[in-house]
Amino acid sequence: MVLNLSLNRPIDTVAMSSLRPLPARFRRRVAAPTVESLTDRLGSLASERQELRATGAGSVALERNRVAIARAQWELSYALIERYLPKPAAAQSAA
Repeated sequence: MVLNLSLNRPIDTVAMSSLRPLPARFRRRVAAPTVESLTDRLGSLASERQELRATGAGSVALERNRVAIARAQWELSYALIERYLPKPAAAQSAA
């Protein structure tokens, strides 16, 4: 059995970015909060949500709280990545 590779068309490729653009509300701030302050903020937002539910708050207030929680969780995940991701070897040797 003989393969005739010259008859196969090459795979078409296109340039792609690894990440889609983030909406402005999900972009990180220049001075990022600490992991500890974000954890405290998440606790406050969760308590606020429980209070909103207990008092029968409207859907608009609950949605604002949900978005604030999602943003704080997003910022916390990136803060943890920045804290614990190993630095590249070139950056470590320069420090």
